[in-house]
Amino acid sequence: MTITAERKDALIKEHGRAEGDTGSPEVQVAILTERIRNLTDHFKGHAKDNHSRRGLLMMVNKRRTLLDYLRKTEGQRYIDLIAKLGLRK
Repeated sequence: MTITAERKDALIKEHGRAEGDTGSPEVQVAILTERIRNLTDHFKGHAKDNHSRRGLLMMVNKRRTLLDYLRKTEGQRYIDLIAKLGLRK
C-alpha cells in the first residue's frame, strides 16, 4: 500500500522543478497519485477495509486541494501535470 523509496525518488526526479525539489505541488500530487492508485488496487481484494478507505478519501481531498491551488496560480503547469499523470479524461 505504500510506495518504495526508489519509486518516490523516481517521482521526485521526474516531476521536480529543481534538484531535490520535494515541496512543489507537482511532486506532491505525483506522490499522492501513486499512493491513491496503490490503495485502489488494494480495495479490489479488501472491499470492507473502511479504515484504509478513510485514508484514501483524505489523500484524494489533499490532491484536489493541491490541484486547485496549482490551477489558480499557474494554469499551464496545472494542464501539463494532469496530462502527464493522466488524471482527466
